[in-house]
Amino acid sequence: MQTNFTPEQLANPQTAESEAILRKCVHCGFCTATCPTYVELGNELDSPRGRIYLIKDMLEKGRPADRETVTHIDRCLSCLSCMSTCPSGVNYMHLVDHARVHIEKTYRRPILDRMIRTMLAQVLPYPGRFRLALGLAKVGRPFASIFRAIPGLKPVASMLELAPQHRPSANAAPLPRPKEMPRGRVALLAGCAQSVLDPGINAAAARLLARLNVEVVQPAGEGCCGALVHHMGREEKALEFARHNVDAWTRVIENGGLDAIIITTSGCGTTIKDYGHMLRLDPLYAEKAARVSALAKDVTEYLATLDLPEPSFAPGLTIAYHSACSLQHGQKITRQPKALLTRAGFVVKEPREAHLCCGSAGTYNILQPEISRRLRDRKVKNIEATGAVAVAAGNIGCITQIASGSALPIVHTIELLDWAYGGPKPAGIPMPDRQAEPATVAA
Repeated sequence: MQTNFTPEQLANPQTAESEAILRKCVHCGFCTATCPTYVELGNELDSPRGRIYLIKDMLEKGRPADRETVTHIDRCLSCLSCMSTCPSGVNYMHLVDHARVHIEKTYRRPILDRMIRTMLAQVLPYPGRFRLALGLAKVGRPFASIFRAIPGLKPVASMLELAPQHRPSANAAPLPRPKEMPRGRVALLAGCAQSVLDPGINAAAARLLARLNVEVVQPAGEGCCGALVHHMGREEKALEFARHNVDAWTRVIENGGLDAIIITTSGCGTTIKDYGHMLRLDPLYAEKAARVSALAKDVTEYLATLDLPEPSFAPGLTIAYHSACSLQHGQKITRQPKALLTRAGFVVKEPREAHLCCGSAGTYNILQPEISRRLRDRKVKNIEATGAVAVAAGNIGCITQIASGSALPIVHTIELLDWAYGGPKPAGIPMPDRQAEPATVAA
C-alpha cells in the first residue's frame, strides 16, 4: 500500500511504525473471509482491509477521528484472526492499537458512551471495585430489559445480564507447595476480572503445578495486565499497569529467579507478551519489559514443556474445545491445549468455524451487544453440534460469554487437566460412565 506521510509525521515513532505496517498491506482481501464482523455484517468497512483504509486516511491526513471511522474501529473485536490469515505479515494489532489511541485523543464520544467507558476503566481492572459492582448488579438485574430499550444504555443491560448470579468467595487459599525438590519456579498472574469471576481457575493451576513439583509464587504488588484499558485506547493507563507489573515481576526475578510467568487468561497473555513492544520507547523499562514478555507463558504452553505423568484415571468424556482468539491468533497457541486434554484422557472435538470469535473480546460484549450476541449464538450453535458433554476454553471472557448462551457446562482447560491428574472434579462436569470419582490429591 502506498503511503504519503510527511517527514514531520514520520518523526513520531508510533506513526513511523504504523506507516511501515500499512506499506505491507497488498489489498489481497484474504483477511475479509476470516473477519467475524465482515462475515456477520458483510460491510467492507467492517473488515480489516476496510479499517486499514480508514486508519490510513485518518493518520495520513493528521485529522481528528470522525464518527464513521470510530463506528467501524469500535466494531473491531481485536480477535486478530486477520493476522493468522494475512500472507504479508501485516501487524494489524499494533495498527489498530495506534488508531484507538488517536481516537481517544481526538474524538469526543456521546456522553453516555463516555460515562460507560470510564466506569469500565475504573471498575473492571480493580478486583475490590469489581466485586462490589457484581453485588450491585444483582439489585439492578431486574431492570435490564428497561435499559436495553434505551439505545445509549444497552451496554448497561449487557453488564447486568453477563454478571454471574452468585459471586465466588473472595477468600484465597494459600498457594500449595511441591512435596519434592521443585523442578521449576513460576509466577502465577492473579489478574483482575478472572480473580473475581472464577478464582477456581488459578487454584486449579496452582494445585496441578505443585503436584508436578513446580514452585508457584504470587509477586507482591502485581495487578491488572492493562489489556482492558489498552483496547479502549487509554494508552497511559495501560502503560502504567504494565510498568507496575514489570516492577513486581522484576523483584521476583532478581530474588530467586523465574522460569516463567504463567497466565491462565489468554487475553492477558497476549498483552503481557507485548509489553516489550509497548514499553520499547521507555529507557527505564524497555529491557525489563522485554525480559518479562519473554518469560510470559500460557499455562498450557508451559505444561506442554513438562514431562507429565500418566493421568490418575481416564475420563473418556467428549469435550468441545473452544480456542480463544487471544490464544490461537494472538499467541499462535493451537496444538498444546488439545494435545494436553487428549493425553489426559478426554475425547476432544473442535467446533466448525473455530477461527471465528465468540463475541466476548474484553469489553466488546458490553459495548457492542448486538454484534456480540450474534457471534455468541453462532459459536454456541457450532459447539453444541459437536455432541460434547462440556466445553473447555482458556479465557475467562470466552467462558462467561458462551455460558450466557448455552446450557452446556464450560470450564477452563486447566480445571479439566487438574481433575485428570488428581484434583477435584470441576463443578457441573458429568462423571464418566463406569468410573468412580477420583480422590482429590492434596498438593
